[in-house]
Amino acid sequence: MTGNTSKEHKNPKVDNELQKLVNEASSHLTEKQRHQVTNCLQQYKSLFALSDNDLGCTSIVRHRINTGTNYPVKQPPRRTPVAMRDEIDKHIDNMLERGVIEPSEGPWSSGIVLVKKKDGSTRFCVDYRRLNDLTVKDAYPLPRIDDSLEQLAGNKWFSTLNLCSGYWQVEVEESDRPKTAFATRRGLFQFRKMPFGLACAPATFERLMERVMAGLQWNICLVYLDDIIVVGRNFEEMLTNLRQVSDRLIDAGLKLNPKSIRCSQNQCPSLDM
Repeated sequence: MTGNTSKEHKNPKVDNELQKLVNEASSHLTEKQRHQVTNCLQQYKSLFALSDNDLGCTSIVRHRINTGTNYPVKQPPRRTPVAMRDEIDKHIDNMLERGVIEPSEGPWSSGIVLVKKKDGSTRFCVDYRRLNDLTVKDAYPLPRIDDSLEQLAGNKWFSTLNLCSGYWQVEVEESDRPKTAFATRRGLFQFRKMPFGLACAPATFERLMERVMAGLQWNICLVYLDDIIVVGRNFEEMLTNLRQVSDRLIDAGLKLNPKSIRCSQNQCPSLDM
């Protein structure tokens, strides 16, 4: 499968977002290079998530939670301050709307925690420590930093990409979903999509991305979880490589964060390691 090159009805919102994306991603490029980047992004515009609800969903892997013969962990709902209850409800409503969670009727239950972020907003977290203690670990390795830096040598152009809510583009195996359940004053919910905090989630995601980029990883791109760096010895080569990577992502059913793409020359980007 290749990028969508067929004629489509104009969508002003999509076109405006793409123009904004081009401006942010290529502000320092020449006019010719900007035109080439614009054409590339226009061809692959279906690859970019243009709203919070526009999540991809891959069929390549599903996350499994192997707890062997251990008995289920059941933790009661944690007491939450009155001031935080509305905030928790907003997170639950948002995840329900996005198809990330669903009601649960299983025997498993973990507690929830709201974590304050630097910008004053909150992150919804589930305390999976007891579940993780019972989980058989996946030994799939993450890339070494020194190997990744070595691979960047000799390249002069770089494009950085980041998946949109990457973990939430991977489904949890249906039989294992009850193990992800969390208790709230509104009842019990479980994750349909892979949540943060599970012991083997990084291994599942890295395995997925390396399968998607098989033959390209270490040659024209570097992958570390949901971050991708596409490399090239010159601008044209980098753009050709970017198209190959984009084709793979589309085939895998994955979507990118439109605010994440950047093109740079002689400036080595960093992976979030």
